[in-house]
Amino acid sequence: MKNKTTFLIVIVNLTLLVLLAIFVPHLMISPGNPIDAHAEMTTDCFACHTPFLGSSPEKCISCHKVADIGLKTTKGLAIAKEKKNVAFHQTLIEEDCIACHSDHKGVQAFRPISQFSHQLLDLTLQKQCDTCHVNPDDALHQKIKGNCGQCHSQDDWLPATFDHKKYFRFDRDHNTECETCHIDNDYANYTCYGCHEHSRSKIREEHVEEGIYDYEICVDCHRSGDEDEAERIWKKKRFEARKLAPFEFKQYKKRKDKHHDDDDDD
Repeated sequence: MKNKTTFLIVIVNLTLLVLLAIFVPHLMISPGNPIDAHAEMTTDCFACHTPFLGSSPEKCISCHKVADIGLKTTKGLAIAKEKKNVAFHQTLIEEDCIACHSDHKGVQAFRPISQFSHQLLDLTLQKQCDTCHVNPDDALHQKIKGNCGQCHSQDDWLPATFDHKKYFRFDRDHNTECETCHIDNDYANYTCYGCHEHSRSKIREEHVEEGIYDYEICVDCHRSGDEDEAERIWKKKRFEARKLAPFEFKQYKKRKDKHHDDDDDD
């Protein structure tokens, strides 16, 4: 008899808990209060959730029309100051609001999670960072032109990594601070004269003597500051020049002879 009574009490309690979870879920299982804009739905969990399945993007989109995000309110009224930085929602390849947004992390602003998957963006938009992100105005970035992906990853924005080997390889003699070569944080330009005691006239003389007239951009040949490496690169360029079509090679020789004539005049 005692066992039956205990069993009955357990069943009644479980039934009561289930009923409470169904009819007043905001009191039983809600992880926190929703944001102010959703306050009127505090007691209506099923406005966003499906029993036993949780929340779904379909519920979100029933109020937040994707085409209207940043342009109109959920009541269809035009937003006075359009939010251009959220326009990317219209081009997402998958409508998965829950992947970024959560409404039950307290009553703070409805912020997206930090780990936004850029794979949800259209491929063309993935390369247009400034569509959503404000261009940085610090001294480092002001001089830089090109794709953010040169230094930053969409998986982890920080730390930024820059493949300097594409332009100049560091070795034991060139392990120095950025400003040694890039004056005034101007990373679009560089100088080798800060360490190497060169003069422009001496550089010209040494290169012209070898038949080299394009010597302004040092790293084209001196990828690591190695003089022997520069010689190998220049020999390769001259070899490739000889393989040019006859007319092109003739023009190449004509330009070279003209440079020699100019030097004789000097």
